[in-house]
Amino acid sequence: MRSITPQLTVDLKTHVGSETVAKAPPFQISSFRNLVEHIAHLSYLNPDHLLFYRGQNTDFLNKAASTTIYPGIYRSENSSKDELRHRFALLEQAGKELVKRWAASKLEGLRDIRQKTYVQWSILQHYGVLETPLLDITHSLRVACSFAQHDSASDHSIVYVLGMPQVTNRISVNSEDDLVNVRLLSICPPSALRPHFQEGFLAGTTDVTWDFDSKTDLDFRNRLIAKFSIPAGTGFWGRGFNSIPKQSLYPAKDKVRELCIGLRESLKSELQPGDLGEFMKAWTDLEAYIFEQARDISIRSISGRSLQLREAIEILVGKGHVSPDIASQLQALRHYRNLIVHSPSRVDPQSTTMAISTARQILGQLRSGRATM
Repeated sequence: MRSITPQLTVDLKTHVGSETVAKAPPFQISSFRNLVEHIAHLSYLNPDHLLFYRGQNTDFLNKAASTTIYPGIYRSENSSKDELRHRFALLEQAGKELVKRWAASKLEGLRDIRQKTYVQWSILQHYGVLETPLLDITHSLRVACSFAQHDSASDHSIVYVLGMPQVTNRISVNSEDDLVNVRLLSICPPSALRPHFQEGFLAGTTDVTWDFDSKTDLDFRNRLIAKFSIPAGTGFWGRGFNSIPKQSLYPAKDKVRELCIGLRESLKSELQPGDLGEFMKAWTDLEAYIFEQARDISIRSISGRSLQLREAIEILVGKGHVSPDIASQLQALRHYRNLIVHSPSRVDPQSTTMAISTARQILGQLRSGRATM
């Protein structure tokens, strides 16, 4: 997404100083009225952007001590492309299952659920089934502050102010900023109550994918105009204002909630992203060690091209560094790795635990010299 340069009030300029808004600490706010007044000035100073808000318990920082605001599917410092690819495959599978269950439940809105991926994602995300490439935001400052305070374990919570393109349709796509903004009030079926009570929007980059040149292009800190720290207690609201109760933001007797609980339970038997990450890490460590051990031999025996893993294993077997039995297990792990990457739906989740254990065990044998036994 395209980065913006926010126009700040005098107070915020002084607070930020030579830092960026993302690296500066949150600006302390004492009351909801005070926050509204700051927002009024920011809205006037940034007329090219429509202001949206996101409330959180804390300000999430990356290793460079800068605010980071990623959609849930991308939230991990060390997410590999293989793991992200699997997350998207699992999300696609969940979307298809949602359509099937929606049709069986005879809930209204089936056509939109079936035809619009963004509707599927909004349901899956808002009802806690899976994370998606979209970020929850709201046009209501009161909703954002209420979310920020709910379940807060500290004295203060965080409210982000994001500058977005103008909303023109139910699904607004801005090719210049590389952003899509989904108005949930217009697009979600009425049987899905939660998005309507939360006055929610979902935002993300256009052409969302697991394959990208730079992960920072997906970070909504690129659209960050300001960040505020608000007191977590009720004293923040003052006379005439009040927080929205949690039970109002998550209404009871929601038919879609019941449907999604069953869907979430069914997905527990599927291969989860964390399982994939553990296997890929174990496999990457093992693969790197095999190439390291075979490198000197391969330089002398193979020239003019890169060494393939299958060949590296054969070289180690030929030189007596690896037994035929270990080599057979390595080849099986190599095929398993390819299956996970290219056809994750065909993988038995229980077999992944065994594969992780096998990869770690073989690496230990290689390092100790016991792989020849």
